[in-house]
Order: sequence, then structure tokens, then C-alpha cells
Amino acid sequence: MPQSLEQLNTQFALPGLLQFESGQGGLTRVAITTPHAEAQVYLHGAHVTSFVQSGKPPMLFLSGKSWFEDGKPIRGGVPLVFPWFGAHPDRAELPAHGFARLKAWEVESVARGPRGGVTITLLTRHDDKTLAAWPHRFELRHRVSVVPDEKTGEPAALVMELSTRNAGDQPMPFEEALHTYLHVGDVRQAKVTGLDGVSYTARNEGGAARTQSGPVTFTGETDRLYQGTAGTCELDDPALGRKIVVSKTGSLSTVVWNPWIDKAKAMVDFGDEEWPGMACIETANAREQTVTLPPGKTHTMTATLR
Repeated sequence: MPQSLEQLNTQFALPGLLQFESGQGGLTRVAITTPHAEAQVYLHGAHVTSFVQSGKPPMLFLSGKSWFEDGKPIRGGVPLVFPWFGAHPDRAELPAHGFARLKAWEVESVARGPRGGVTITLLTRHDDKTLAAWPHRFELRHRVSVVPDEKTGEPAALVMELSTRNAGDQPMPFEEALHTYLHVGDVRQAKVTGLDGVSYTARNEGGAARTQSGPVTFTGETDRLYQGTAGTCELDDPALGRKIVVSKTGSLSTVVWNPWIDKAKAMVDFGDEEWPGMACIETANAREQTVTLPPGKTHTMTATLR
């Protein structure tokens, strides 16, 4: 049975640093406040919805049209994609991007870090419903940390660590992503570096393999899956006068996405005019980078935003 806010705060709150509160739609939300940054995480989907460095614009985009309801995904922030990427290959009735972002997660632990940092670890496991959709036993942990930035030493970087353990007795293939929506001033002026020379496919460009040349720019709908890349990406955002650095480990796929005009209008949980204010750089393992995990083993993928 889910714990009440009072129970969660009694067991896990860190006064002045981390507390549990009622968020949008009445869903339980974790509020992290450090001297240099703030973050919000929902237990619904273990979903990071906000990360704001002090005195700066939000780093994450969250749609004003998003649902905050049981059984529906949150649009924006960092949805968790697991155990399949996109539509299920065989069963159209199953939810896109898997079930992890729809589940109610539990709090496993919280911890103070050095120089004012903080970490919360959320946990979910297989159950009868997941086994009916995907016949594997698993433990999935999402560790969300606000930590000291390597350059400034201030606790103003966001680290997301998704760890998957195969709790069954057979190899477990899965896809995954930290589907990060970044807030930009105007995506039409933005560009993404770090993918030059990397092979990609794009559903809206015919699906044929292509090779990235120079930075990624946004001149229409962009939906690209880059493969065989473990590198860091930078989002250059002239409209807000900043760069967002997305570094990663345990990931060999990167997705760059913006829905543009028509697809934005087609999504009921996304504002028709919101598309210029966001760009996704997703840390992933998808398609030919599907992970196959032996029994008893753990795979960890991380994304760090600075």
C-alpha cells in the first residue's frame, strides 16, 4: 500500500534539503532544495519534472498540457523508457515506451552527499501486470542526485542513474532511455554538437541510415536515433545565452527530438505552441543497442546535466 506524505516525510525527509509534498494531480512529489539548485521528482514513473540552477532558467521543459494521472505518462521532464523503446513490436495495445513511466515507484533510500549534495533512490520491481506484458523478473532503480558541479564545485548538476537487475533465471533483453526534455529559448536557433560523424536513422526522413555532418540543427520535425555513440552532447541555446551539457555512461544510443508544428498539434498532452521551447537529447540503449542482461547481473546507465 502506498505510504502517506506523513509517513514518507517521517521516514525519509532531510530537513531543509528534501521533503515529500502533494504535486500536480495530487501525485506525490519529492522536492529537493540545495543552496545552488532545486529539483522535483514524482514517484509516479520515478519522473524528474524540474531542475533549476539558482538564478537561471529551468533546465527541463514540462508541458503545460501534461497529464498528472495514474496510468498516463507525464509529458516533459525526464520520462523513463523501459523495457521497450517506442511502440511494442508485437502488441499494439501495450503502452509506448514501456510500463516504467506509468508505475508507482517506492522510495528505497535518501542520502546526503558532499558539499550540500543529495541523492534519492526510487525502486520498482516486476509484478503480475508487468509479467503479463513482458515475461521477465527485474529490479529497476532510479537514483536522482543533485551534486557538486565538476567545474564550479557548487551542487548544481543533475545526475540520473538507471540501474536494471535481472532477477530471473534467463537472459533479459531490454531497451531503455532517459527521455530528457530540455528547455530552450527558441529551438530554431539551437544546435546540438557531439554527434558529428555518427550514424543515425530518422522515422520522419524515410528511416534510411545516414551520417551526421556537423551540428544538429532544427528546421522541421526532428526524430533521430544515433547509434554507437557514448559521447557527450552540448545543446547551444543562443536565445537563453547558455549551453547545456549532457554527458552519459552505459549508453550507446542518443535520440534528438522535436515534434515541430504538426506533431505538436496532434498530441493532446502537448501545447500547440510549445514546440519552440524544447529539445530532447535522450540517453538510451535502443534497437541494435538493445541490452541483453544475464541472470543476476546489473546494468547501469547514467545521464548528467550541467
